[in-house]
Amino acid sequence: MLHAVVMAGGSGTRFWPMSRRSRPKHLLALVGGESLLQQTLRRIEPLVPPERTWVITGADHAAEVRRQLPGLPAESIVAEPCRRDTAPCIGLAATLVGRTDAAAMMVVMPADHVIEPEKEFKRAIDLARVLVEEDNRRLVTLGIRPDRPATGYGYIERGARIETVPDLPTFEVKRFREKPARELAEQYVQSGDYYWNSGIFAWTAATIRSELQCRRPQLIESLDRIGESWGSSTQEQVFAAEYERIGGISIDYAVLEHSKSVVVIEAGFRWDDVGSWGAVSRLQAADGEGNTVRGNHCGLGSKSTIVITEPDHLVATIGLENLIVVQCGNATLVADRTNEESVKQLVERMRQLGFEQFL
Repeated sequence: MLHAVVMAGGSGTRFWPMSRRSRPKHLLALVGGESLLQQTLRRIEPLVPPERTWVITGADHAAEVRRQLPGLPAESIVAEPCRRDTAPCIGLAATLVGRTDAAAMMVVMPADHVIEPEKEFKRAIDLARVLVEEDNRRLVTLGIRPDRPATGYGYIERGARIETVPDLPTFEVKRFREKPARELAEQYVQSGDYYWNSGIFAWTAATIRSELQCRRPQLIESLDRIGESWGSSTQEQVFAAEYERIGGISIDYAVLEHSKSVVVIEAGFRWDDVGSWGAVSRLQAADGEGNTVRGNHCGLGSKSTIVITEPDHLVATIGLENLIVVQCGNATLVADRTNEESVKQLVERMRQLGFEQFL
């Protein structure tokens, strides 16, 4: 049977001050009226029922995840005792899924992406399921055809086309490429042979565990001990102790960059990983002056500026151009749009200076 695994970790520091320690990006309604997490669950629900849907999140956020997802069984929301990367998260999910469904297939996705139209998402997942059913050794990933030379995404270089798949273009994966410098990203886009790595995967639980066993046997040993204790009186103690031992590593580094069984589907949907405030302007129409506004704003001569405020707060601007202004609670951010990637560094700087109450 098909199971869905939603990875809802991370802190989303690039969205400060709206995103805080207790309120990371995936729990925010950055686009539309629902949080990114709620949108993700709604998107997968027609394909996988709630009883086979898992959310892996951080211990600090588990209560809010449960509040936002009342239709999901409580035992399907798993709180990691400490932050680790995607390989431990996916391995943990495969271990828990496999306890009750030895032949389980998994579709794995982040909780904080915007995807539309949803019918194209369903089409790609249906094809991924067929590819895995045809050959359970396959590791399937969804690639996004780039529309700009983005330097903040990983890239997938495609190899030979799999001619037996008529529905969506599907290729063997030649290699994964790390986030490139702009000049190299431009070459990738021009070549037509590269996709953005969406972070959405499909495979069987047994296959991904086998791949991890080959390359990270100590990880599987710890996960096996966690699985053996699951549901017992020692579950929390074993979970915390073993997860602490596990080193953080991404699934790309741990498995995908080494495996010869990876294939990529060219997904037909529009995709945004909502990685910084600039994503808001890509996903929401601007006014006649090029300003993207959410909340109350009164501007005079302001252009190409992102303004986000709380409902009871007014931001008034004069002569601003190409800036980001975000007001949330007890903090306000003002930044140059060309330097939006530095918000994460700014948050670290505030931490160093002792502004913990604002984080």
